[in-house]
Amino acid sequence: MADEVDVVVIGLGPGGEDAAGRLAEAGLSVVGVESRLVGGECPYYACVPTKMMVRAAGLLAEADRVPGMAGEASVRPDWAPVAARIRDEATDSWDDKVAVDRLTGKGVTFVRGEGRITAPNEVTVDDRVFHTSRGIVLNTGTSPTAPPIDGLADTPFWTNREAVQTTEAPESLIVLGGGVVGAEMAQVFSRFGTRVTVVEAADRLLLNEEPESSALIREVFEREGIGVRTGVDVSRVTHDGEFTMRLGDETLAAGRLLVATGRRPNLKGLGLGSVGLDETARRLPVDGRMRAADHVWAIGDITGMGAFTHVSMYQAAIAVRDILGQEGSPAAYRAVPRVTFTDPEIASVGLTEAQARDQNLPVRTAIAQIPESARGWIHKTGNDGFIKLVESTEWGTLVGATAAGPSGGEILGFLAVAVHTETPTAALRDMIYAYPTFHRTIETALTNLTH
Repeated sequence: MADEVDVVVIGLGPGGEDAAGRLAEAGLSVVGVESRLVGGECPYYACVPTKMMVRAAGLLAEADRVPGMAGEASVRPDWAPVAARIRDEATDSWDDKVAVDRLTGKGVTFVRGEGRITAPNEVTVDDRVFHTSRGIVLNTGTSPTAPPIDGLADTPFWTNREAVQTTEAPESLIVLGGGVVGAEMAQVFSRFGTRVTVVEAADRLLLNEEPESSALIREVFEREGIGVRTGVDVSRVTHDGEFTMRLGDETLAAGRLLVATGRRPNLKGLGLGSVGLDETARRLPVDGRMRAADHVWAIGDITGMGAFTHVSMYQAAIAVRDILGQEGSPAAYRAVPRVTFTDPEIASVGLTEAQARDQNLPVRTAIAQIPESARGWIHKTGNDGFIKLVESTEWGTLVGATAAGPSGGEILGFLAVAVHTETPTAALRDMIYAYPTFHRTIETALTNLTH
């Protein structure tokens, strides 16, 4: 016998949990299906615990900046309180009871297991079958993946999940991958006394960001004693008490290896063929209402529109409106914000200069350096950073921007509004910018656009 329900949500990451709760509160009968932890990667292995790690590492760095500025300071790094905070405050020892109770408290029926589409408007979880009158929402997220390097699969390497769960900072660490996760983790562990080397196959770190951001992070890392290897191929990895990595003529050794080279969408075994979708897809294309097929909505990382919690939540709201028949704007991605929580923070919105030119957009750019600003001069130590603007010369609006520096993610809010609302740069120049603030550097960058 099948259970008749309105909606089944498969995958209860941030977007899926939010969508299920909203639909239930609207009066629909909703089943939420999750095989792992309700809440997804973000609260247990990514956004929340890693930013606790970043916060702790930042405190250590600030203490090191006291001499010459405010007296003398001496600190002794200790990972124990970081691990305890992650375990007790962020994850409840990786137990999702609070999240499950929050979900069921809104009226959602929760089912633990692997959900798969077995026919149009039908989802099967183990021996339970659910028929849906409204449809199915997919939010199955992604999982860490490792490159096919000789020997790597046979070693006990870390992914972000093991790194977050560690109870001590290792003596030495190789980070394979110089993207967001790799960069954040490298700096965190380095500041807790770990000898760290970052290995990246591309010719620069943070490949998806502006080249200026990559150069800045490399400069800061090397200044802090973090080894950086870019443009290298790893031929072999072995483990015999410690990890050994072969890079051409160079061999690296460390007690731990963190693999941060990407993630794969959790689409295998989901039964996509039952609703006419590609079983081998790397992502699920959706329209502006988040529809992937008739009576099937997809949200979050699997849509390929940005692997960010804020994108998943944004898409969830759109899908919920569509399911409920409510009016609302379709999805628009011209101003997707992203932040790499290194020190300095690398925060960006919209298109990079290279992406804009690849789209044949006529653009001009300008950069203003934060250390040359009044606030940067006052801040002095730890003031690395810049503002970069990418302006469409045809439209006279910003199509992208980067705020790299102290509080870069907070400064980005201003720039994200400008890109999203397509505010003319002429209007931005006429604004009054508070003095002395970091965001006042935007005014200097706008001035530089005209020169």
